[in-house]
Amino acid sequence: MSLLYQIALTKVNGVGPVIGRHLLSHFGGAETIFSASKKDFSGIRGLNSRVIEGLSGTDVLKAAEKELQFVEKHNIKPLFWGDDGYPKRLAECADAPLLLYYKGNADLNAPRIVSIVGTRNATPYGKSICADFVKAIQPYNVTVISGLAYGIDSHAHQHALNHEIPTVGVLGHGLDRIYPAANRDMAAKMLNCGGLLTEFPSGTKPDRQNFPMRNRIIAGLADVTIVVEAAAKGGALITAELANSYSRDVCAFPGSLNQEFSAGSNYLIKTHRAHLITGAKDLQYLMNWELSSKPKQPKQLQLPVSLDTSQRRIYDIIHAAEQLSIDELAGKLQWSQSKLAVTLLELEMSGVVVALPGKIYRTT
Repeated sequence: MSLLYQIALTKVNGVGPVIGRHLLSHFGGAETIFSASKKDFSGIRGLNSRVIEGLSGTDVLKAAEKELQFVEKHNIKPLFWGDDGYPKRLAECADAPLLLYYKGNADLNAPRIVSIVGTRNATPYGKSICADFVKAIQPYNVTVISGLAYGIDSHAHQHALNHEIPTVGVLGHGLDRIYPAANRDMAAKMLNCGGLLTEFPSGTKPDRQNFPMRNRIIAGLADVTIVVEAAAKGGALITAELANSYSRDVCAFPGSLNQEFSAGSNYLIKTHRAHLITGAKDLQYLMNWELSSKPKQPKQLQLPVSLDTSQRRIYDIIHAAEQLSIDELAGKLQWSQSKLAVTLLELEMSGVVVALPGKIYRTT
């Protein structure tokens, strides 16, 4: 029953991620929101009369019932913000969707997730880079995210399938269609080795304004976004900017100075919005990934005596794991990124913690 109200909440005009979170925090759950009186909504930030009317009416519940039937008929898994199954990396983003519709078998919380994006007008140079790069990252047990669009997106998905790498396509429309239609066969294969994900309900067309929204999911799902080939304007640069805003790593392959579809990649590198990479080895170094899966020998813990309670807690967690990313630490501690960043800096300055590439930390 709660799923019906969760779907209904996303169908109220004027309720987006921010207002939705305010409502959920105030009322404690989606079902309670729809049982509230108009008076109960007074004092909640961001609500206007139109939103309150939508929350008080029955139209959105009828629409949600129809969507629920579609979801159940097609074995689609709804992922609601705050639930255990919701992608943890994406949940950290302030504008993460309240509800995702997912079909597939890939783990959206896999240890290593890489987004690969680029121009729809991929050149032979970009296609070659994409093919070599995807093949080379296969040993690192990654999951590949992209947007199922023409060009670099399609090549990233296809090469991931070729090398049996789980790959998830993030859509700018509902799961009742595939756009572009030329990717239908590939999308069907991805359901068995990856999946399809969208925030848009059935019936949503692939309208132009949906794709920048789609791009924030691509950026938010991943540890790192890779720009293979991009022009001076386009979705790939939007995705890179979003990844930067989420404090995620961004990498770009350099291209010819005279090539139109390398101008965006070169710009990201020139303006320090992306790390320059030339292959998987560069990514491995940046993200501090290891191929070895040998069991690690436990080390004797010697706690520095000068640490306060918060510092000791972080030190203990990092030391026990040998190394952890800032996202993993934030998840374990349930701290804000700002509080955690300050304490980590204090530990670095004390010389007991070292920052590695990829926002990874280990003890000295």
